[in-house]
Amino acid sequence: MLTAFNKNLSENPNRLGYLYESNPKEEMSKLRTRFLKDGYLFLKGLLKKDDVISFREWVFKNLKNTGLLKENIDPKYGIVSDSIYNNTNNENFSQSGRAQNSLVKKQISLIVKSTKYESFCSQPLLSNFIDEFIDGISYLHKRKILRHTLPKSDNSTPAHYDLIYLRAGTNNIITAWIPIGDIDIEEGGLMYLEGSHTQGIKIEKEFSIKNANLSKEEQINAFNKNMTEGGWISKDFPNLADKFNTKWLVTNFEAGDILLHSPYLIHASTNNKSSKERIRLSTDIRFQNVNDKIDIRWDNHWHEDDNL
Repeated sequence: MLTAFNKNLSENPNRLGYLYESNPKEEMSKLRTRFLKDGYLFLKGLLKKDDVISFREWVFKNLKNTGLLKENIDPKYGIVSDSIYNNTNNENFSQSGRAQNSLVKKQISLIVKSTKYESFCSQPLLSNFIDEFIDGISYLHKRKILRHTLPKSDNSTPAHYDLIYLRAGTNNIITAWIPIGDIDIEEGGLMYLEGSHTQGIKIEKEFSIKNANLSKEEQINAFNKNMTEGGWISKDFPNLADKFNTKWLVTNFEAGDILLHSPYLIHASTNNKSSKERIRLSTDIRFQNVNDKIDIRWDNHWHEDDNL
């Protein structure tokens, strides 16, 4: 049973389904057509599994001395330490279920700035695919987000679409979400609201009308007075599926898989209910054509407190 914000997702097949798998070696024109139709591509095994696992191990080794991981277990497994849950002041959790202590935050910020992370995100298997997909030269935004979501945390990522946070540049953005290791359905990986990219376009047009009288700075702000808290669409996932008469799409991810999605596609994640006490490790990064307008707010390294 998938849970988010104290509500269980319906398991009715009209409300919960599975992502459609695409072969990265399929003819590019067919992949572009599917992306336009569905708003996403689930590219099965685009990256080399061993490379992804190796990077996962490197990340967790660099978090080993923060108290995040269980001792005497190989860091690559990402098993959370019991001590994370023993803080009586509840200072070890952020709103997104990530470890909040200063050592973890410091190490994450260093990892995000590292050559190793940059190389992982811009590796040829991915960057070459994006170049061919957009039929041009791709630009990878500097602001790249590395997420570590703990098991037993009650918070999830509310439903939203990405353009809300990228309004100062082109709308021809492609988000790549990369599971850094296997992520089972129970661990709450990324999920899409089927067909919702058409709804995202409508919602953004409505916001544009509402925001017309605001300053240019406020118009591009995801947190302006016309937006909901955090720029979210909803925290009630079952209601959202009912509202649009559609279903949430999920899957079991394996190391090497990648999701690409439209900036208008509504997506979210649920609680990490890992029975293995495994931290959910992933990164989400954005590509665009280098010739298109770039949102300069995304030209800085991400950190958890950047409020963007």
